[in-house]
Amino acid sequence: MTRAGGALLVVGDVVTDVVARHRTPLAPATDTAAEIRTLPGGAGANAACWAVRSGWDEVRLLGRVGTDAADWHERALRRAGVRPLLVPDADAATATVIALVDGSSERTFLTDSGAALRLSSADWSARLLDGVARLHLSGYLFFAAPSRETARRALRDAREAGVPVSVDPASAGFLAELGADRFLTAAEGAGTLLPNADEARSLTGCGEPEAAAAELSRRFPLVVVTLGAAGALVAEGGTVIARVTAPPVRPVDSTGAGDAFTGAFLAARLMGADPVRAAEAGCRAGAEAVTTIGGRPPEGPGFR
Repeated sequence: MTRAGGALLVVGDVVTDVVARHRTPLAPATDTAAEIRTLPGGAGANAACWAVRSGWDEVRLLGRVGTDAADWHERALRRAGVRPLLVPDADAATATVIALVDGSSERTFLTDSGAALRLSSADWSARLLDGVARLHLSGYLFFAAPSRETARRALRDAREAGVPVSVDPASAGFLAELGADRFLTAAEGAGTLLPNADEARSLTGCGEPEAAAAELSRRFPLVVVTLGAAGALVAEGGTVIARVTAPPVRPVDSTGAGDAFTGAFLAARLMGADPVRAAEAGCRAGAEAVTTIGGRPPEGPGFR
């Protein structure tokens, strides 16, 4: 579904994922049997693909990739129904993440940000907002100076154009390195913040997700904190207004579950859903995501 002048523009990371599923604990200094696949990924790119999967046809993605894998990523995005706006980088390789997925489907990431965080102000133009109904910024952009300034510029331009903006904080580990205050200052002006529970704790210092969600919603008009299999919290004006449950599923790989939530949430909002209904859509997509390997939707309805 697409309304006139209603594109979703995602600005974020495009990543080559190497997903290694190991059923036994890692054995130091020797071999551990694993199932290994190389797949297209990236929080921003994944969210864009899940937005299409969830019913919003007009989705655009701005990101920076190395020339080493630019064509492969462009084909994968187009196949998913996303319009790629990829900036090739001859001086840095495409971002790469090694996802170590254990027998319980939990994952640990080894991340080489490569070209992704080299997205510069020269890659951005306010004209990219033409025909855009909503802008989403992947939080990974905020973890390096060049891409952080690009994200800030995009956020300012969107606010001036009256385009709603959402931000996904992306990584509790990188948030700890950057500092909560620096991130919150950089993301100031966004209308929606979409952290997971660990990110919400990192941004507030609150031990409980409910308290963290409430605290963040004093700074951002709408905050939705994802809780994995436990669902999500929706907070506005300093109060948690709803707890949404997630469908029970048998998990295979949790890589990209939060991205699936984000994409489906944004698609639902564009289709007129209120925040609680949009969070329910996000939980359904997140539940589907953990039943497949990698961060993208399986090819099927919503794909071209």
